[in-house]
Amino acid sequence: MPRKNYIYNPKPVFNPPKNKRKISTFICYAMKKASEIDVARSNLNYTLLLIDPKTGNILPRFRRLNEHRACAMRAIVLAMLYYFDIHSNLVEASIEKLADECGLSTFSDSGNKSITRVSRLINDFLEPMGFVRCKKIKRKFVSNYIPKKIFLTPMFFMLFNISQSKINRYLFKSKKMSQNLKITEKKIFISFSDIKVMSRLDEKSIRKKILNALINYYTASELTKIGPKGLKKRIDIEYNNLCKLFKKIKK
Repeated sequence: MPRKNYIYNPKPVFNPPKNKRKISTFICYAMKKASEIDVARSNLNYTLLLIDPKTGNILPRFRRLNEHRACAMRAIVLAMLYYFDIHSNLVEASIEKLADECGLSTFSDSGNKSITRVSRLINDFLEPMGFVRCKKIKRKFVSNYIPKKIFLTPMFFMLFNISQSKINRYLFKSKKMSQNLKITEKKIFISFSDIKVMSRLDEKSIRKKILNALINYYTASELTKIGPKGLKKRIDIEYNNLCKLFKKIKK
């Protein structure tokens, strides 16, 4: 008698939600890399040892991933990347959400949902292999299902040839850009009465007042990053803006 087909969706595919979230250039790059290589058949899967995350004992491996689990892994890797926060290493989606969007959730005849295919992939393979790290979420009420937070490890990215140094370079660049943007976006807000007072001063006095306003507005570390040349440029910009305002007031 032929074996019953127990797999609900033999070819799962990650389908991002319609209300797509904004993802970084790094995540776009990582998803592209993961799509170009068969992550389920990566050499890393054969060279690493399977370790029980609870006991630390090495678990025996008798064969490679079966095709159904391999298909599930290909879809789930892309889903995890899509919801990945590079700053916290956290996958900002539940196991249930990942299962739903990869077509890996199943329903019984009575209508009960099962996400076993994904949870087993994570618990029995991805975590013991060191690709992810899971942390149980404590809940006050008793439930048969204990949700988990999923964190991606550097080993996860090695599946598609992205080293930790590449991740660090992106983080450094991202941090630097955000700091520069924060500094350039800051503006000096001067009230109308201040403008009227300053309109009666000479250029040297006005520039001195602008300098004092800048020193009071920015932190010491921000002023250091701006530097003397940047500070002079900022004073020039604010002075020119004031000159334009003076002309409007006179009209």
